[in-house]
Amino acid sequence: MALSLGRRHVKRMSKLKTVLLITIFSSFAICASRERTTNPSSTDEQSVRKFLQTKAEDQETRYLIVFRDLNGDGVPEALAYLVGNEWCGSGGCNLFILRKSGNSWSVVNSVTITHPPVRVLDSVSNGWHNLAVEVGGGGIRGDYEAELRFNGRRYPFNPTVPPARKAGKGASGQVVIASWADARPLY
Repeated sequence: MALSLGRRHVKRMSKLKTVLLITIFSSFAICASRERTTNPSSTDEQSVRKFLQTKAEDQETRYLIVFRDLNGDGVPEALAYLVGNEWCGSGGCNLFILRKSGNSWSVVNSVTITHPPVRVLDSVSNGWHNLAVEVGGGGIRGDYEAELRFNGRRYPFNPTVPPARKAGKGASGQVVIASWADARPLY
C-alpha cells in the first residue's frame, strides 16, 4: 500500500512540475513578447520621421524622437521634439506626442514653447504618465519645470498656463530628451 501511494504521489508531483515548468516558460515568453513591443524598431523611427515630414515644411527642421509607453498598453508612444524656425520661438520649441495608428502615427497633441529636459514622470493621470518640460524665455521670469497631466484626451497645449502647473520639487521620473544638441535633420 505504501508503495502504491508513493507512485501516485510521484506521478502527481511530476504533473505539478510539468505544469509549473509550462507556466514559467509561458511567463518568459510573454515577457519577451512585451519587451519586443516596448522596444521600437528602426522601422518605427523611420515611420515617425516620414509622418513628421508631412507636418514640417521647413527643410532645415531637426528632430529628436524617443519611444515610451505612456499609457501602459504595451505599445510605445513617440515623443518627437522639433527644432527649427517653423517650430521654435523665444519661448521654446514644439513637443509632439504621437500614438501608433496602424502603420503610421496620429498626433495625441503638440505642446508649444518647451525646452529640454523633457521627462516622463512616474506619476499617472487618467491612465497616462505625466510629462515635465522646462519653460523659460519669451517673457517668462525665472525658468521652471512644468508638469503636464493627461486629461483623458490630451496633455496641455501650453505649459505656461493652467491646467499645466509647476512640477513639484522631487517629482520622480526619467529624462527622455536631455537637450536638443543631438537633433538630426528631418530631411
